[in-house]
Amino acid sequence: MTQAIRTTCAYCGVGCGIAATPTGARSVEIRGDEAHPANGGRLCSKGTHLGETVGLTGRLLHPMIGTRRTGWDEALGLVASRFRETIDRHGPDSVAFYVSGQLMTEDYYVANKLMKGFIGSANIDTNSRLCMSSAVAGHNRAFGEDVVPATYGDLEEADLIVLVGSNTAWCHPIVYQRIQAARAARGTKLVVIDPRRTETCEGADMHLAIKPGTDVALMNGLLAWCHATCTIDRTFLRDHVSAPDGFWDHILTGHDVRTIAAVCDVAPALLEQFYTLFAGTPRTVTMFSQGINQSIRGTDQVNAIINVHLATGRIGKPGAAPFSITGQPNAMGGREVGGLASTLAAHMDFAPDNVARVGRFWAAPAMATEPGLKAVDMFRAVEDGRIKALWVMATNPAVSMPDAGAVRAALAACPFVVVSDIIADTDTGLHAHVRLPAAGWGEKDGTVTNSDRTVSRQRPFLALPGEAMPDWWIVKEIAARMGWGPAFAFDGPADIWREHARLTAYQNDGARLLDLRAHAAIGNEAYDAMAPFSWGGTPFADGRFPTPDGRARLVPTHQMALEPQTRDWPLTLNTGRYRDQWHTMTRTGLAPKLARHREEPLVDIHPRDAEALNLSDRDLARVRTPQGDTMFRVSVSEGQRVGEIFTPIHWTDQVSSGGRTGLLPRPLVDPHSGQPGFKSTPARVEKVETEWRGFLILRGQEPVRPPCLWSTRVAVPGGTLYEVAGNGDPARLEALLPQGERAEAVDASRGTRRVAIIRDGRLSGVLFVTRSGQLPARDWLIAQLEAEGVGGAVLAARGPGNQPDKGAIICVCFDVGLNQIVAAVRDQRLVDVAAIGKALGAGTNCGSCRPALANILAQTPQEILHAAE
Repeated sequence: MTQAIRTTCAYCGVGCGIAATPTGARSVEIRGDEAHPANGGRLCSKGTHLGETVGLTGRLLHPMIGTRRTGWDEALGLVASRFRETIDRHGPDSVAFYVSGQLMTEDYYVANKLMKGFIGSANIDTNSRLCMSSAVAGHNRAFGEDVVPATYGDLEEADLIVLVGSNTAWCHPIVYQRIQAARAARGTKLVVIDPRRTETCEGADMHLAIKPGTDVALMNGLLAWCHATCTIDRTFLRDHVSAPDGFWDHILTGHDVRTIAAVCDVAPALLEQFYTLFAGTPRTVTMFSQGINQSIRGTDQVNAIINVHLATGRIGKPGAAPFSITGQPNAMGGREVGGLASTLAAHMDFAPDNVARVGRFWAAPAMATEPGLKAVDMFRAVEDGRIKALWVMATNPAVSMPDAGAVRAALAACPFVVVSDIIADTDTGLHAHVRLPAAGWGEKDGTVTNSDRTVSRQRPFLALPGEAMPDWWIVKEIAARMGWGPAFAFDGPADIWREHARLTAYQNDGARLLDLRAHAAIGNEAYDAMAPFSWGGTPFADGRFPTPDGRARLVPTHQMALEPQTRDWPLTLNTGRYRDQWHTMTRTGLAPKLARHREEPLVDIHPRDAEALNLSDRDLARVRTPQGDTMFRVSVSEGQRVGEIFTPIHWTDQVSSGGRTGLLPRPLVDPHSGQPGFKSTPARVEKVETEWRGFLILRGQEPVRPPCLWSTRVAVPGGTLYEVAGNGDPARLEALLPQGERAEAVDASRGTRRVAIIRDGRLSGVLFVTRSGQLPARDWLIAQLEAEGVGGAVLAARGPGNQPDKGAIICVCFDVGLNQIVAAVRDQRLVDVAAIGKALGAGTNCGSCRPALANILAQTPQEILHAAE
């Protein structure tokens, strides 16, 4: 039997261990690694179904110059010569790298070394700028170094866990499961602070649906309450923390409960209840994520949280810490090696002695001496011509950046764009002059660092396909062709790891906690066998901080005035992730099961706003902001605050004619971190009328572009499902159907047309459209793609007997729908999530759907039945 390979998940910053057992050339069996400290064998839905994403569909397998396939030597030579010519003519700041938390630490290190030490510019930034750079800035301001002062083990030690701006149940499901296990084991209290009522709120002891952007006021009010109730740790403050003049005068002025309740738009009694609970619970972990970071006041929001923990001495102790949880598998590794434009390397900034130190270590000929352009400013510089050559690695800024329309225009105008990626056709890759095929998950070899500083190995278990190569190899080959081969003479990732470890220790006399000197001489075999480890121990347990005087800093934070809603822009747009999708779906979009939870991009809107706009559930609507507009399917949701809407970040031009959320946010950034504010964009919503709607199911995964107003594409077993809607004659969609035996049915009274194509007894494609009638469920038709002996009866869209519609899929692991769950709860009198699992299997595998199951149980029978209709 093939040996299981211990590796690390490709998705979020939890950094779950995976045991991957290859079962074929491009197939693998996935299970959780029970020995890994992050997950102890648990996996969420995305990790569980990683095996569905390792095929070669859509892969970039060969170097490409324009639309022409070429060899590595020509492609690398062109990239090196164009970058060299650009630098010689316009200076080092005329080129830039935009990299990604999908890279290994070793990839990041080589790219950062090339840009900052040899090209001589700090114009290397990362898509991690978009998700956690405010936490980096907040840590540096408070602690003197970007150190996360917590571990996942603190969740098991805490008596209170406060989740701020984090839909943990969807975005970090394994962390959420650990929280729930702690609650069951020791009665840990859970408070969720989020403008939306998400699945994370289900079963929480308290939910504060504060007005977006009022987190500073909330936390300053909490600090004032702690001061008033004598919860401040005066000894810790005296010995280990510095406060600037006027800090406490500011906190104790205007931060009473009633004032803060009015600012945050929550009931004073609820706010006082939260403040009382926090003040009375010394073992408190405050976890925060994108809801805090993705704001034009994100750094102050981070420091307002940290201030409370420092002032109450809730840091450096078991079960007591502020805890930033990151969004990508190696956002932390990028921070460690200097992948951000605002840092140099190894947690060093651009102070002259640091520049000199790193320059000596690298023997660098042209050290960057000041920070480079952060992501938003980088693409502005591309747009206005200051940057003339750009290399994008393992990310898709044409979709993910704010004001993505302007980013696309900048890419289109840039004289030279290089994209190294695993996918052939991305929205960004369409603008590339050169595309380079990179290694993907399962082929990568290196290390990643998760949210609690645990370093883990990502090990390869699949052969590199086609001519794909690791990112570090691509960068080092470019460096060699630019004349710096000896400085980049790495034979493998272990070489790079050792150099990175040596740099963290080089002339580091304890000034920086990041110190990997124990790994500086690690052998190749030991690197291959490296077990997960966490650097830094328990940070700040001794009360010392990596500042010149060894003391932490209380940082003054002020609540900014909120932007008023206007007649033209009466709504506020919030953006975020779906449970089973990842970034721009280049990986998760390949997994049929992961598509079932949310098959289309939805705009969530409160019933009162929907009524005012004459919108109903499942309508189409156009969301407009000053930056652009795009369409979504409507989801009327009580979880939204009145006046606020929510859209997902994942959809691209490759999979949908609408749903491109990146077009909508403003390119406004936090002044300290440069992180964009994705969570609060002025917007409006308009209903989109269509004459007909329908769906198209095709065998195989070769994408097509339906000629209609609205279309979305998702993978299904054996093929592809397109949801479609539009105006005019829908018959033009029939051109997309394959050749074969044709069966059709027409109902003129409802404007309904059903067409099926059958070849050799197998279903090849179906098109169902209607102007006023009902459309059948898709599940049975999808199943016929893999069935034998299909005939014209397929037009009935159901098999023998009356097979009920499953409803919206809740459990992707066992394909269990809402209607099935509702029926089981009602008919079998199920009373808890465990009972549902026993009856249907739902929630018994990855566990990602358990919050949704709890939500269903919590509803009244009338509400359940209404939701299932």
